[in-house]
Amino acid sequence: MLDRPTAFAAARPLAPVPEAPPLAARPPGFEIRGLVKHFNGKTVLDGVDLVVPQGQFVAVIGKSGCGKSTLLRLLAGLDQPTAGTIVRGGGGSRDVRIMFQEPRLLPWARILDNVLVGLTGIERGARVSSRAAERLAEVGLSDRAGDWPSVLSGGQRQRVALARALVGEPRILALDEPLGALDALTRIEMQALLERVWLRQGFTAVLVTHDVAEAVVLADRVVVLDAGRIVLDVPVPLARPRRRGSAEIARLEARILDRLLGE
Repeated sequence: MLDRPTAFAAARPLAPVPEAPPLAARPPGFEIRGLVKHFNGKTVLDGVDLVVPQGQFVAVIGKSGCGKSTLLRLLAGLDQPTAGTIVRGGGGSRDVRIMFQEPRLLPWARILDNVLVGLTGIERGARVSSRAAERLAEVGLSDRAGDWPSVLSGGQRQRVALARALVGEPRILALDEPLGALDALTRIEMQALLERVWLRQGFTAVLVTHDVAEAVVLADRVVVLDAGRIVLDVPVPLARPRRRGSAEIARLEARILDRLLGE
């Protein structure tokens, strides 16, 4: 069954999104220099250099085992590099939040309380509930605050996970294939929601995905990893919203696929 979030309702007016300065003029959201990661004697990342301006949406794509998720975990501070540095603009790993493929909601907590988990160790007091309610409204679930996770659809549970990740107002949002388990139409709707929230909040986004079309539709830039190294770094200079199936998108997809498939 198609999950249609109320956040997409045409009747809901939205305040204009403030215009941001050009990406080239912004300071780094984060800088990765000479990043190396070994696991049990195996090199997973091998000298990765990546500088991402504040507010840029970057997609990281590659075959299974190329180091995508490891890169994301290192950026989020969930693991430590073997060598190299990660400098996060404005702060440390507490400024980064990560969203996984599984929603990872607490089954014994109602929806609002699941969102409040995102403020643990960050903020307390009367305002926290209102902040959580604001994020639920932003993802179109303000009317489900008192429900249990078990009664929500897969797409709705992922929207709760997105609200939880954003309630702490992170500077960087790391997305580890968060839409991979959704059906095709719900996935497209979630892509649109993610794009809208990113445009309004202005955080730096790093999306790991296997889906080349998703990467090109969402990102300002697509980075291709192979054997722990960046082998392609492609800007996506297309106006938003992007029209799926357009010739420009098809050309970019073909270029990325050629590199992924070794053609």
